[in-house]
Amino acid sequence: MKAVPRTRSLPALLLAVLALVLATGLAPGASADTGVSTIARALRSGPVYVDPAASAQLSRADADALAKRIKDANKPLFIAVLPAGYPTTNLFPDLRAATGITGLYGIRLGDRFDARADASVMSPTARQNLVTSVHGEDTRAQLTDFTDRALANMGGRAPRGWHAAGSGAGSGAGLIAVAAVLVAGAAGAYTLVRRSRRRREREQRAALERLRVVVDEDITAFGEELDRLDFHPAEPGADDAMRGDYERALDAYESAKQRMAEAGRPEDVRPVTEALEDGRFSLAQLAARRAGRPLPERRPPCFFDPRHGPSVADATWSPPSGAPREVPVCAADATRLADGRDPVIREVDTEHGRRPYWDAGPAYGPWAGGYFGGGILPGLLFGTLLGSMMSTPSYAADYGAGYGDFGGADFQGGDVSGTDFDPGDFGGGFGDGGGFGGGDGGDFGGGFGD
Repeated sequence: MKAVPRTRSLPALLLAVLALVLATGLAPGASADTGVSTIARALRSGPVYVDPAASAQLSRADADALAKRIKDANKPLFIAVLPAGYPTTNLFPDLRAATGITGLYGIRLGDRFDARADASVMSPTARQNLVTSVHGEDTRAQLTDFTDRALANMGGRAPRGWHAAGSGAGSGAGLIAVAAVLVAGAAGAYTLVRRSRRRREREQRAALERLRVVVDEDITAFGEELDRLDFHPAEPGADDAMRGDYERALDAYESAKQRMAEAGRPEDVRPVTEALEDGRFSLAQLAARRAGRPLPERRPPCFFDPRHGPSVADATWSPPSGAPREVPVCAADATRLADGRDPVIREVDTEHGRRPYWDAGPAYGPWAGGYFGGGILPGLLFGTLLGSMMSTPSYAADYGAGYGDFGGADFQGGDVSGTDFDPGDFGGGFGDGGGFGGGDGGDFGGGFGD
């Protein structure tokens, strides 16, 4: 009679599994294959990949430190270090297609560096400026500088796969760490998620409180306008059209107060200022009817301060160190600009004192969006601090989207979109489509030259 084989002990099984994981994970790194698929496979597991032939450029310790910095920031930033002779034809688009993940991709190739990105993660202009500004005496210094600048300006979130795999450098220590994470990761992940959610909630509450001060000022100012108008529905000469204007203005006033009292997030402010804008236009119509003037055209409020009421014209104006643009202005500010004087600008409190609302931080986006809805807002705020912030996907995640051309894309950073991406974002360069300067790559042209 044959003896029944003894079942392996649990420690023996765990050791066997760990050995298999290590053997499987280390196989790509030990292979001489450095095709795009190999690089992409490593980047799906971690943010940094160092080609074996380029290992002298960036040590494993430096690669791991860089990867940790990116993971801690939770951003979809991918870095590859490749040897000088690596083929560049279609390198960026092929790598992006192979990873299938939206993000910002930086490649150090020999002693040269360039980057490409999905527009939902970083705009073409921001990406170009970032690459131009990067400096460093060696690979480590250059990539550290690039990483620091990129993390401060890009949008999106890191791919979920990074939380279940080792670093892109493919080290055995990283794979062992994965085994530890798999054992105790559930509690740690839950703690991190809760901490991140609480931090974001605190930031949103603080932003809403800053907005509340400004919106309450707007609501108070509108209420004072209603009082100054001194209209009575039964007064001599009042007709149904006048009473309709007055009722709409009152409804807007009450709606603004109620919506602001119920607001729980910064993006909840936008309907409040939309109501105030509607109410002010109703008052402008009522004033015209009472005075026997032609009814005003429906126009956006005065750009410099929406409390000035509906604009009457467009005027050319340039912010300090900014490009000129056409902005809607009230009659008083139109006269000031025509006389060479400064307009009366709405300023708000900031950590650095009173500043124009467009230079006061991201929280004022929903406030401005309610007054200047649709496609008008990007042109008005182009080149300002608020305009630059609103063009990023991370802004949409924190303060809401829907501001005309500032709206986000279908795939945010870190999302798995496969080959569903704009190849123009990753083309150009070398005259061979490699993406390393020269040639016309649409939004991603320019760069090193050759």
